[in-house]
Amino acid sequence: MSTDHSSNSSRLVAPIFFYFVAAGIVTVMLGPLLPSLITRWQLEDAQAGTLFASSFFGQLIGAWFATRNLRLSVLLGAAFTAAGCAALAWATFHTAHLALFTAGLGLGFSLTAGNVIVGTASAYVPHRARTLALLNVAWSIGAIACPALVRACAPYGPRLFFLLTASLLALGGLFATTIPHPATNASQSPLPTTRIPLPGAAIALFAASLLLYIGNENALGGWLPSFAIRNNPATAASTIALFYWLSQLIGRLLMAALLYLVTEPFLYRASLTLLLLTQIALILTPHPAPALVFTATILNGAALGPLYPLIVSFLLTRTGQHARLGPLFSFASLGGATLPWLTGVVSTRFGGLRPGLLVPAAATLLLLLLSPAIIPRPNNTSAR
Repeated sequence: MSTDHSSNSSRLVAPIFFYFVAAGIVTVMLGPLLPSLITRWQLEDAQAGTLFASSFFGQLIGAWFATRNLRLSVLLGAAFTAAGCAALAWATFHTAHLALFTAGLGLGFSLTAGNVIVGTASAYVPHRARTLALLNVAWSIGAIACPALVRACAPYGPRLFFLLTASLLALGGLFATTIPHPATNASQSPLPTTRIPLPGAAIALFAASLLLYIGNENALGGWLPSFAIRNNPATAASTIALFYWLSQLIGRLLMAALLYLVTEPFLYRASLTLLLLTQIALILTPHPAPALVFTATILNGAALGPLYPLIVSFLLTRTGQHARLGPLFSFASLGGATLPWLTGVVSTRFGGLRPGLLVPAAATLLLLLLSPAIIPRPNNTSAR
């Protein structure tokens, strides 16, 4: 019986892991592409921020409905994201918003459903955070590949990048058709589907934490390459993006090992503290040297790495595979839509990205303040 369970889990996990690699490329592509898009379309930072908003508003809507039918959400997500990327190959600044919205809609469907499927595939709670960390490692591999792919396609223009990415997403969607039907039907969960089994205040705090994390991650991933170039024009945006996402991958790989040595609550708070201190260092340094920018980029990525898998693990420990988790996950996309945009607005208003980085720093501080409310008590964890 354990062999059958292991085989079924592998059939669930393998296509989702593959798709997450392709989805990671799309999620972070605006970071390494943004400096060239700003120059090409003659944009101010506030205008460029609307590109992030379009993508993540799409993710918000997709995530809202994602957990009603998990398997269908992954398949639809792959189709919408591939279509949006293909459309970007011929988009202008204005039509790019619609293409990014479509790609974001697909990401909202597929990433939310994928996290819930993998996060509830194992009945053993201690394995959940590690499994989710490895799933997000797959996403991080795509995020790391993105700046390298942007640089490789640079001589031929962004059109080749978008078409190659659309092809990878389509391939991921085909692979996802092998996901079995019964194991991804959230309505079969023993938990009641009428409401999430959490008090309203707890739901709000988890929603706020997801919003702040995704907003923080994407504000830094989207604007740190531009921040580095403005402090040192010789710096390549794709290099900063590569260091950022590579260090996040390393943070998630280390997380799987560290959880054998420290508790999840300790790792969560330590990561947030490191992230906040690093952001403050960038904000308080008037003319940061390239070495400081590179170091801060690496530390930011490494500190962010464990946070999302841990938040999702804390949530699923208390809810299981519930059919109404989609609206809660959609708040993460709202953060991705607003915080990168707000960073650009503050940067334009105060004449530089250094004050703009106050936005993700404030988000980190709020996450730290909210941490006692979302971390499960020991008796809750052991009871499941």
